[in-house]
Amino acid sequence: MNMLSPARRHLTIEVVHDVVCPWCYLGVRRLRQALAARPGLEIAFIWRAFLLNPDMPRAGMDRREYLIRKFGSEDRAQRLSASIAQIGQTEGVAFQFERIRRMPSSVDAHRLIRLAARADQALDMVEALFAAYFTDGIDISDLACLAQIAAQTGLDARAAWQFLASDQEVDAVHADNLRAHRLGINGVPCFIIGGNQAIAGAQDAAVLSRLIDVALLENAAE
Repeated sequence: MNMLSPARRHLTIEVVHDVVCPWCYLGVRRLRQALAARPGLEIAFIWRAFLLNPDMPRAGMDRREYLIRKFGSEDRAQRLSASIAQIGQTEGVAFQFERIRRMPSSVDAHRLIRLAARADQALDMVEALFAAYFTDGIDISDLACLAQIAAQTGLDARAAWQFLASDQEVDAVHADNLRAHRLGINGVPCFIIGGNQAIAGAQDAAVLSRLIDVALLENAAE
């Protein structure tokens, strides 16, 4: 070890999110932008599931029907999607809402993230799931589709399929969701930085960067 080298700084960031939430996709992208300016900072991510639609059937449902139920009309939902897509363009996120035909349950996708975390590939899996759903319109409640995403992300395809076909981590996903609500988290994304600093919403990278600074100062003072 080079005694003259500055000590590497470490920070834990807990991300409460849902992979069917477009604001979570934007929020994670902005967080990564904030972290890209800090190459010497080692980040330990903890990915916490939040279920925006906890009563969604595991097989999902027709997206048009879902949008009408939630927003009152498909037209209103399309206007909101167009607005989000425009924001996405400025962040390098290619939302293609028109490709989405099914509104999925996200339980199994969250399970897959937990599996990927065992191989230290959770961040890659989160990004892959976001892109699969919001850009490619893939039904991420379909286990075969999830197994394919797992293989493309570098996980063992056979092991991923066996995991998805089981009930492993189902209870853990629901426990994460319950924990978030008990903490008073009612919307996502929510970032808990350094264990103490929390902020909700798809905040700008500059805002997240300032919060990271505060968390690092607090850690240094301990």
